[in-house]
Amino acid sequence: MKRKNKLLLCWLLVFAVYLLGSCVNKSEKKPNEIISGEVWRDINGNFINAHGGGILYHEGRYYWYGEFKGDSTYRLERVKSWECWRADAQGVSCYSSTDLLHWRYEGIVLASLPNDSLSDLHPSQIIERPKVLYNDKTRKFVLWMHIDSPDYEKAVAGVAVADSPTGPFVYLGSFKPNGLDSRDQTLFKDTDGKAYHICSTDWNKSLMVSLLTDDYTKPSGVYKRILIRQKREAPAVFKRKGKYYLLSSGCTGWDPNRASYAVADSMLGTWSVQGDPCTGTDADKTFYGQSTFVLQIEGKDEYIAMFDRWNKTDLIHSSYIWLPIEFTDHNMVIPWKERWSLDLKNIK
Repeated sequence: MKRKNKLLLCWLLVFAVYLLGSCVNKSEKKPNEIISGEVWRDINGNFINAHGGGILYHEGRYYWYGEFKGDSTYRLERVKSWECWRADAQGVSCYSSTDLLHWRYEGIVLASLPNDSLSDLHPSQIIERPKVLYNDKTRKFVLWMHIDSPDYEKAVAGVAVADSPTGPFVYLGSFKPNGLDSRDQTLFKDTDGKAYHICSTDWNKSLMVSLLTDDYTKPSGVYKRILIRQKREAPAVFKRKGKYYLLSSGCTGWDPNRASYAVADSMLGTWSVQGDPCTGTDADKTFYGQSTFVLQIEGKDEYIAMFDRWNKTDLIHSSYIWLPIEFTDHNMVIPWKERWSLDLKNIK
């Protein structure tokens, strides 16, 4: 009887070691692998603090700009219409990479101003969804962001410029584009050099597309309200084979919802809603993420959809989801992949 027990114990130990080995192997990250929803770290081992961000490619490097959030999250109790969780704004961060996998922290390129309580950049205010374009004519890097009061009632756009992609950026001020409120926002630079600002407006009931001036720092006065009364936010715009795509989320605060995309033949044209591009596990909740940017790998017909997976009660530790976009003709699909590999030969 004792011998049988010993044999049974040995087999149980062998099985446990096998299971442990399987788990370890499963959790190992390959050198060129993207794993969504994990804590992502820079090359120094620090977690990447670049939320609501976007990526600029310039002279062989990718620059990832995002919200640098403070380490304390609190709820603004005076806001009763939704759960207004927020963290103090520390400014706009920048990370750079040549392969989209190994990110070097370049610092805070637009810093908050803790000693100026009246400034848009005071930590108590909102600095969200920073996006940067390079202007070939002025040779300036132009940063747009959503600037707001703590209760999200101010609803303006802020602009800053720099001579280098790593800053420092000089803040030019804030305004309501075309006299309309502006919240979640992004930028898009077309192949002809024209640039556009896209934002939620009409208290998030609609989106607005504005053609920018030649220096990219102001609206030109040419604009169009689109997806009227469809309540979309978190816009991300890109162009592929002559078609323009706009990915967005619904409006449910920090909580996830269903994504949708629209297609147009021109930025100021008619946008046709195509529905939810997401497929797979938790697709109806956008994989518990929210869109922020679509990155085209430089020189390739390959696109990455970038999402934030918000942790509303601990915003600094919100994580990132990056997924490859698939196309059938002009129809886009974003399938859930917990882990997938970038072909480093295709990165430049």
